[in-house]
Amino acid sequence: MDELDALRQMRTGLAEEEHPDRIALRTNWRAGMTGRPRRGFKLPLLSLAATAAVVAGAVAVVSLPSDEVPAPGPSGTTVPQRQGDVLLMAATNAEKAPIGKYWHTRTVMGEIYAVGSSRADHYKVDSRQGNEYWIDRNGQGRFAHLDFTDVPVTAQDRRKWQAAGSPTWVSIPNSEGSDAEMRLDMRPLSGRAFRWMPADDRYFGMTQKQIAELPTEPKALENALLNLKGRWRAVGQNGPDERMRALKGQERARALSEAAGDLLSRIPAPPAVRAAAFRMLAAQPGVKAEGETTDPLGRKGTVVSLPLKTTTPLGIFTAPKQLGTYRRQFIVDPGKGMLLAVRDLVATPPKGSLRLPPGDDGKPRSLKAENMPDRFHRPGEPASYKVFEIAEWTDAEPPQ
Repeated sequence: MDELDALRQMRTGLAEEEHPDRIALRTNWRAGMTGRPRRGFKLPLLSLAATAAVVAGAVAVVSLPSDEVPAPGPSGTTVPQRQGDVLLMAATNAEKAPIGKYWHTRTVMGEIYAVGSSRADHYKVDSRQGNEYWIDRNGQGRFAHLDFTDVPVTAQDRRKWQAAGSPTWVSIPNSEGSDAEMRLDMRPLSGRAFRWMPADDRYFGMTQKQIAELPTEPKALENALLNLKGRWRAVGQNGPDERMRALKGQERARALSEAAGDLLSRIPAPPAVRAAAFRMLAAQPGVKAEGETTDPLGRKGTVVSLPLKTTTPLGIFTAPKQLGTYRRQFIVDPGKGMLLAVRDLVATPPKGSLRLPPGDDGKPRSLKAENMPDRFHRPGEPASYKVFEIAEWTDAEPPQ
């Protein structure tokens, strides 16, 4: 799923070649602020945005409460429905959506960091970034990086942060495998964003025209996606691309669900293709509905769990970058035919260590459980999320 082309560590993904401008933004993000752990989603869903290359501009940002952000909890309390009921209803309603001049998305991504030296005294901070895209039906458009204040997750976390003196910069262990300092920025950033940049993404190597011509029957759509080449494995090393068809079992279902998630969020797919993506998901083994919940923006939806083993994207930062295991969930609004959010819940907390290939500077790197953002998380607690505040076709004109 894309996104943000401005974040960098979400534990998910498919790896895809990024536009050089995005890589420049990502690797330069916020010059002069040491080790800001903003993540850059991998696919054109992830690229870190930065001030060295981008000047602040007048872009409206999502209004998320700065005093307390609702953290996505475990599944809701209502009686679960069959996944077919949820996803097929979503497909029916997605197909009814109008198509407009522009595909407009606004995405917020967050990762939950533990701050402190022990389970007893730590508090959690939600580190957030976002992006906004306007793409026309020829695949051309613009995007902007959105910057948000990092905030304590719960009222208890806020009290602990205040007891520590309400620091504006909070130091955290380096989860990237190096010795560089990492800090969270707790300063108010209301209304802060960066200027619009050109966007001419390709999606899984496909042009906008090819996306528009994808099959609208679920099995045919699945077959088309299985023929795509890429780095589809959840955990793997850099190497030649392979067709998704080479994957088997739940590994294939995982890759298909990731591709479907992109078609339902960042990718400017026609309503009929989005409907087919929902129907394709409903047929995948291991996909199940688990009840109702609310997304990080407070919108009600149904949890759909996916058979995923998640990972940081391959590419400039190299994968894997995790020492725990995670459950991937979609939050779907079947009545509106929308994918509201994606979240990763901790299944098993991080443990042990892992040697990584050398970094861009040639120095050795290794991951250690004591440096992981979720080192004090309990099973079922959210590790990261991506929420799609807007994902729709519209005839409205983009901001200038």
